[in-house]
Amino acid sequence: MTKRLTLRARLALLTATAVALAVAACAITSWFLVRGQLYAELDRRLKSAAGPPSPPGEAPPRFWRFTQQLTSDLQNCQPTATNQGSKPPPPGPYQILQLVTADGRPCAVPYAGSLAVTDADVEVAKGQRRDSLHDCTGIDKYGEQVSVRVYTVQFEADDGTRAAVSYALPLDEVEGPLSTLAWLLIAVSALGVLVSAAAGLVIARASLRPVDELTDVVEHIARTEDLDTTIPAEGVDEIARLSRSFNTMTAALAASRERQQQLIADAGHELRTPLTSLRTNIDLLMRSEDTGRPLPPETRHRMLVSVKAQMQELSSLVGDLLELARPEQEEPVQEEVGLHEVVERAVERARLRGPGLHIQAETKPWYVHGDSGSLERAVVNLLDNAVKFSPPDGTVEVRLADGELTVRDHGPGIDPEDLPHVFERFWRSTSARSLPGSGLGLSIVSRIVHESGGEVRLDPADGGGTLARVRLPGAVAPTA
Repeated sequence: MTKRLTLRARLALLTATAVALAVAACAITSWFLVRGQLYAELDRRLKSAAGPPSPPGEAPPRFWRFTQQLTSDLQNCQPTATNQGSKPPPPGPYQILQLVTADGRPCAVPYAGSLAVTDADVEVAKGQRRDSLHDCTGIDKYGEQVSVRVYTVQFEADDGTRAAVSYALPLDEVEGPLSTLAWLLIAVSALGVLVSAAAGLVIARASLRPVDELTDVVEHIARTEDLDTTIPAEGVDEIARLSRSFNTMTAALAASRERQQQLIADAGHELRTPLTSLRTNIDLLMRSEDTGRPLPPETRHRMLVSVKAQMQELSSLVGDLLELARPEQEEPVQEEVGLHEVVERAVERARLRGPGLHIQAETKPWYVHGDSGSLERAVVNLLDNAVKFSPPDGTVEVRLADGELTVRDHGPGIDPEDLPHVFERFWRSTSARSLPGSGLGLSIVSRIVHESGGEVRLDPADGGGTLARVRLPGAVAPTA
């Protein structure tokens, strides 16, 4: 049911419910406390009518003022009250007065009403109990039935006869104020609930105003896709933290969208050149066939070789794009890989791509945690980069020792101003733009190495050329 309500309505309802429970608990507690006080006062008045109880071991108190009258009433025991008699009932702070014999018979006092005899009254009359307090019904001196509070205490007549005398006061003195108090507390509780509900609405509206503002901004971002919108975040409360989290999220989304757009633009730019060359060569081949004027064999062969090269470049570019489009791993791969074996396989592949070069490899065992295929691709990209910039009959030196892989070529080297950009996507130096490639190789190397927990850098080599350094954490022996 509450799920269908708004957050503001639920907050107001919860506030009203909490206040209602608190008010109800206070009202019930107050009612019982007042009830206890009223009963205590009624009991005090009844006990004051009988006087203080006798100490343990002593005879029951003798009511010297009324002993003769009560003795006479006990000797002339009448079970029902009467208004006939020459003597009025003993005065005192009570409304009904009655004697109870040891055998349980009631003895009415003239003009003092009568009471229902209980087992407790009989036990007091027999001396088994000193006194008793209880509620029962009685008949007052006007003949009306009333609910009363009764206090029964031992009594000894002048002739030594033991009995009990019961004093009673009407419970109207307690029930009337309690009833009035109950209705008053109900009215106050209802008013408190209404006030708390209204206060809850006001508090909910004031408390949720930042949430409404946040909702408006988020809806604006969702409607307009304007990720540059900033949500105001003031203070240190939960709303401010949520606003800062939204700002961080939108900033990350904006950066992701910008990278995506940049990737699409760069990929389109890189794809345009081989596609244009392919279309031109294929158009020439088709036109020669359509016009019946075949191209010379050497020209035709050269064009087909160019088409094949462009297709290989497109395949490589598509593979690089797929690698970059792969989601980054949140946790490093835990597969143990022999890096020296990966380097040896990559060197064999590089020798096929640079048949006129001398590739010298020196590897020592080193085991790392990562993906074998991805690590091999990273090493191949480094070697391809070295092969591409090496002079004819040049030498590429590959060395793996103590967890550091170095690839050194003897090419023209890298301009120091270009070093900060070598790992950026699609970035190519001015001298490399005429060479085949997409500018994604080193970017892929950087990503794979960092996913494996390592570091990669390019430095100018002593004596010319470029020195690539890759350091990966690992051990000289397998851990398993």
